[in-house]
Amino acid sequence: MRFEQWMAGYSDEITVAPGQVISFMISGSPDLKQYDAHIVRLIHGDSNPQGPGLKEETVVADVNGTYPLIEQRSRYGSYVQLSARSLLTDDDSFTLFAFVNPTLVTEHPQPICTVWDGTESGIALILDERLRPTMWLSKDGVQSHVVGTGSLTVGVWYACIASFDATTRDMQVSAIPIVNPYNSRYGLIADIPPIVGKSHGVGEWQWPKSANLLLGAWDQRSDRTEPLRGTFNGKIAMPCIYQRAFTTSDCEANAKSGSQPAVTDGLVGWWDLTQHIDSERVASGLANDDDGLCVNLPTRGVTAHNWDGRVDSFREDVTQYGAVHLHEDDVDDLGWKVSCRWEVPKDLPSAVYALRIRSGDTEDRIPFIVRPATYGSHDVLFVAPTASYMAYANEHLATGAAVAQGVAGHTPALQPLDVMLMDHPEFGLSCYDLHRDGSGVCYSSRRRPILNMRPGHRFSYLGTWQLPADLYIVDWLDALSIGCDIVTDEDLHREGSKLLAPYKVVLTGTHPEYVSESIYNAVEEYVAHGGHLMYMGANGYYWVISYHPDKPYCLEVRRGEAGSRAWQARPGELHHNTTGEKGGLWKNRGRAPQKILTTGFDAEGFDLSSYYRRMPDSMHARMSWMFEGIGENEIIGNFGLVGGGAAGQEIDRCDMLMGTPPGTYLVATSEGHSDAYLLVVEDIMFMYKGLGGTEHRDVRADLTYYENQAGGAVFAVSSIAWSGSLSHDGYRNNVSRITKNVIDHWVTP
Repeated sequence: MRFEQWMAGYSDEITVAPGQVISFMISGSPDLKQYDAHIVRLIHGDSNPQGPGLKEETVVADVNGTYPLIEQRSRYGSYVQLSARSLLTDDDSFTLFAFVNPTLVTEHPQPICTVWDGTESGIALILDERLRPTMWLSKDGVQSHVVGTGSLTVGVWYACIASFDATTRDMQVSAIPIVNPYNSRYGLIADIPPIVGKSHGVGEWQWPKSANLLLGAWDQRSDRTEPLRGTFNGKIAMPCIYQRAFTTSDCEANAKSGSQPAVTDGLVGWWDLTQHIDSERVASGLANDDDGLCVNLPTRGVTAHNWDGRVDSFREDVTQYGAVHLHEDDVDDLGWKVSCRWEVPKDLPSAVYALRIRSGDTEDRIPFIVRPATYGSHDVLFVAPTASYMAYANEHLATGAAVAQGVAGHTPALQPLDVMLMDHPEFGLSCYDLHRDGSGVCYSSRRRPILNMRPGHRFSYLGTWQLPADLYIVDWLDALSIGCDIVTDEDLHREGSKLLAPYKVVLTGTHPEYVSESIYNAVEEYVAHGGHLMYMGANGYYWVISYHPDKPYCLEVRRGEAGSRAWQARPGELHHNTTGEKGGLWKNRGRAPQKILTTGFDAEGFDLSSYYRRMPDSMHARMSWMFEGIGENEIIGNFGLVGGGAAGQEIDRCDMLMGTPPGTYLVATSEGHSDAYLLVVEDIMFMYKGLGGTEHRDVRADLTYYENQAGGAVFAVSSIAWSGSLSHDGYRNNVSRITKNVIDHWVTP
């Protein structure tokens, strides 16, 4: 199955205030000439016929109309752009030097350091299709080249040199392995030979005046119609250019360099990747050179050739982190041109909206959230977990994760948008995917079409996920006429607890898994000072994230040491380069989710959902208000749009050893989970039989309630599937009733 016709888009912002302007970037297949655009308010995002179905309302807006549609070029693949000025003179002697660690054999040459333009003039140090070090020289399309006698070994550091002697017309490439017990895939006992290649009496070369010096990429064609493409996969450190040819002793001496070149004679350019690790800037190591720029978010804060295994972070010794990891499938901002803009009316209510675009039978909805003009205009606030939307953005779990079927316990049901993602790799990966070289994707950007952040998208393993699931809550609030403002994680990260203070009730989304320290602090302060938090999901406040300081539309995740993780950060690379903080689980930084949400992640399963049974605490006089209208022996949530029950997908439990506050009421707990629900890896020390839902007591979802002396309170449903039960029987059911009772209790004490 392929999409012969397609259309997709993204917005420059995911959250806007009334009076602000939002821009939309849209592209489509060449046979689609125009599209109709219309603003809609999103209400219910699940197409399951057993529920309310997809619900949206059209909005009168001056952006509504018909627009021309063009197929736009996409910029993806990371590289480093360095000084554009001429560092050498045409046909002069030179040496290109860099430490290189290749991570993938590809079907195309992989550039390491190039100055090359559309007239096919320039110089280049590359790895060919067999990972042999190669040098190209060219003038007006007439090329000379030399190839090394052997191939580099994937995962091993080398000092790579490309040298040209203008007097003898000799070309030479070499690759000297740089291996210590820690820095490469193999250790000292492995035989990794050096590689050399020579050629005599070669032709001329020319420094292209219009080209940039690039690491990991070729320059554009001369007409500049093609975007730059980063096509190298691996790490590069200490790139240098010399205005002379290297001797054998020069090669050997520079191969022993740390973070700065040991050989300085003839050095006309080098770039110090140990500086500005938290940004896209690449500092020149020489005072007379310009700084460079990382493009499309290559990974920084990674170990270099000189890493000795004694430090875990660039904050401890930055000299061992002077490398950048490039990937051919990195995505930052696709760079599409603006198709249309909308100035949000100053009186537009806070809600979830989308620009709906249609061309014939092809359509897309580009979601965004309008936050309130004034915080506190309603008693209730819903915080959309957009950081989690971004972490899962365009996940390929159904088509690219080898263990996903085993985790889910069944074969995935492919959705049309899953297939469309396979057709459009330029839309990028999620933080659950691996780059083509096998390294984990640690960055995500929202400036690209995010196809699973759409109403109607169904998770390939069970029901809805993220935004479509959170629209269950939006729909329920709308159906019960509960006035509500809506903001995003980005708003909360930026503004802190003062954003929450005006509200009597704050609701999370169904799966607020990824939070920054600022978000965590804001919510904790809100509850500690008397605020009321409804934790409407599970596996919340789990992974540490940070936002890029220069690009707030990008976030970072580093997975490692523990947790139910899709990949493992490589040794020494667990710290975020954007903030310097340790990544991984919040639990491993002393902030288990039980300390703020009262419950924390214990299991996941994607076969069926279960139900809750009331516990003795629910019969306590202080809890009578929560169960008003519900029988003592009544089963709670044995129905729903997500697996047939309210307790499912991912579930949490209370645990005082993990930080559940003393005095927390355990009012109900789930039962009857299958062995597809297994206790999470971070909760066990050894693997043993009996970790499944039919046997282990900790595999459960706990319904809890807690109040502190300041009047703050937390109600936790501890299940992603809970909100999928709210609309059952026309919103007249015990899941809906309990949720409404809690809001009423807090709004009108």
